Amino acid sequence: MPKHSFDGESFTRMRPPEGKNRRGRAAVGEHKLDQLYPEYAERVERTRTSREPEPEPAGDRWSTWDKSAAGERGPRPYPDWLVTDLAAVDTELGILKTGKEADVFLVERSVPGTGRATLMAAKRYRDSEHRMFHRDAGYLEGRRVKESRVNRAVAKRTAFGMQAIAGQWASAEFAALSRLWSAGAAVPYPIQILGTELLMEFIGAPDGTAAPRLAQLRPSPAGLEDLWAQLGHTLSLMAMDGFTHGDLSAYNVLVHEGELFLIDVPQIVDVVGNPRGRSFLDRDVRNIGAWFVAHGLTGDRVGKLAADLCSDAGLR
Repeated sequence: MPKHSFDGESFTRMRPPEGKNRRGRAAVGEHKLDQLYPEYAERVERTRTSREPEPEPAGDRWSTWDKSAAGERGPRPYPDWLVTDLAAVDTELGILKTGKEADVFLVERSVPGTGRATLMAAKRYRDSEHRMFHRDAGYLEGRRVKESRVNRAVAKRTAFGMQAIAGQWASAEFAALSRLWSAGAAVPYPIQILGTELLMEFIGAPDGTAAPRLAQLRPSPAGLEDLWAQLGHTLSLMAMDGFTHGDLSAYNVLVHEGELFLIDVPQIVDVVGNPRGRSFLDRDVRNIGAWFVAHGLTGDRVGKLAADLCSDAGLR
């Protein structure tokens, strides 16, 4: 087999024609690239510096309206006072209430330069490590989710189950408010829900002064009768829809300019699906009725309201 010699004399390297590469394209020398680089770098820098920086919101944050899905916004038709502009900003004005499960803040949503603004109550549920739903066992009876593993975890009160329970409260309150508002009940309008933050209609004065709780009032006899009639109407609407408040008292009823509003409904009870539904309904009427009796209402009317509500709910 012949041996090949690759020394300098017997081997000649194949080279392309002058100025061409192996594919016949014009070759660009390194000196040419060195000349082009400064121009390229200057062009990139001009493009980068010419971009306008994203403006900061005039408030604490941009409106979160567009971050909530369609099913996470309040029922239509939207009230006239509701601000849905994407250019709106949210400004936190202070805290309205602190509680075991959540804190409520006063937030203004406004469109800068237009004069359009509305006050909202932002109820922010605490994370699972800081919640104190000490009575959730009874309230959750009759509530089921589609995933069996979640139901088992809730029943066993595992860490995952407790997290699932915590996540149900904000959604439950938003759903309840939406349903009750649509039915005509006296509750704040639910604006939107985003994670564990529930934004609602602020019940109070335009200057941010919150409406007083029923427990703070000393109504006249005529005022007491009017408030009792309003309460009975809203509780009847709830009962006909199959629900009771679940934790009703004079401390979670607001009165603004003579109008009564029920608040704090995350533990709303399905009186038909919950085995203890009737006992929750009876307790709600008994607790709120005690305040009315203490201010002049006759006790027999409390018992009559309880009976009427059971009939409205179809309970025997």
